[in-house]
Amino acid sequence: MPHTRRSFDGLLAKVNFPLYTVQMLTNRHVIVGGGGGSAKTGVANGFEIYELSHDGEKFIVEEVIRHETGPSVVMNCSTYNDKKHSFLVAGQESHCQVYNVQTVLINNNVEVETLNPHNDIRNRKSKMVHTENHTNNIKKLKFVIKASDSVQTDFLEEEPLQRVVRISRLSKIMATGGTDGIVRLWGFPSLKPLHTLKAHKEEIDDIDFSPCQNYLISIAKDGLAILWDYTKGKEINRLTWQQPEGSKYLYKRCRFGVVEGEKGLSSLYMLANPTGRAGKQKSYLQKWIPKDGLLCKVAALDESLSALAVRDDGRFVALGTMFSGSVSIYIAFSLQRVLHIPGAHSMFVTGLEFLPVSSDTHTVNSIAEAAVLSISVDNQVCIHSLPFRSTLPAWLAIIVIILTIFLTFVLCSYLDI
Repeated sequence: MPHTRRSFDGLLAKVNFPLYTVQMLTNRHVIVGGGGGSAKTGVANGFEIYELSHDGEKFIVEEVIRHETGPSVVMNCSTYNDKKHSFLVAGQESHCQVYNVQTVLINNNVEVETLNPHNDIRNRKSKMVHTENHTNNIKKLKFVIKASDSVQTDFLEEEPLQRVVRISRLSKIMATGGTDGIVRLWGFPSLKPLHTLKAHKEEIDDIDFSPCQNYLISIAKDGLAILWDYTKGKEINRLTWQQPEGSKYLYKRCRFGVVEGEKGLSSLYMLANPTGRAGKQKSYLQKWIPKDGLLCKVAALDESLSALAVRDDGRFVALGTMFSGSVSIYIAFSLQRVLHIPGAHSMFVTGLEFLPVSSDTHTVNSIAEAAVLSISVDNQVCIHSLPFRSTLPAWLAIIVIILTIFLTFVLCSYLDI
């Protein structure tokens, strides 16, 4: 049976604008973005960065920086770190805006060091221990976000809009998709155009890069799911499945994940929603073997699905729902649900992000098996953790087996069997 939410999980922060995108910036810092759009509603547009910690009983967040983006709502974003720089890319209307992110060490509100974003911020943070005179010597991290290059990524004649952006960790390639149905590949951070993938006839819903192979998946409102070799800009295959008779399904989200214990292999997870609800059709969480185009596992749900995330080690998958605002965590290998949080949000879930796996004993790994952040247009940032599942010690299991065999033998002897 899946766990229910524990009392100290739930709301972390509430901002004054609807939220559409969430990313981990470091293993302790999360960035969320959204806004009210260009209409003069008085609702802001921009980003918030929070530092996340755990005090042994509950999660705590502290706002680090707020960056407003004027009239442009932030609908999607992605982050990238290399040995010298840290970048944030964001979909703002028809353009992709690149931001340089600098990390600064602050001591008593005075800048003392500009850090390399790729350096182990976790270790630096562990060194930021309050000294004996801790009330007078407190060191913290601060982020400085500066707008850099911008490039138009969607060219629909009426109301062009970038719907999604991703950056490959393998080859420094950025992919964008929008309402014109075209996936465009760019060199990053140069923004040099590389390939234009014209396979979809309607707007793109999602794209994702494989973490260990030259695969890119794209899904769109034309119902197609296409696997690409993004280094060559060529289609590999189209993923099809036997849909229930009389039903039509559209893919909503797609995410690659590494195969646990298998170096260099990836699995593909997708959400499929029915286009109509007349027959109360199920929605599906699907697991694919991308290279073979094989649908290997399916989990059926009674509600339309809206958000998807895969943990960086490939062990867990999380999904969010459309109508009830619920969040669930599944074991990636079996698609068995192990955590369910009904009504996590008052409106549909717009984004999910797992806390990364880390050896830092001060992060969530010391108090839970997994934790996922969720956002919604209800302006809330929430967190949901999976408690360590209890297991029977090996020595105790052996004793139980021996006792069972012994008692069975005694019972058989008593019954003269």
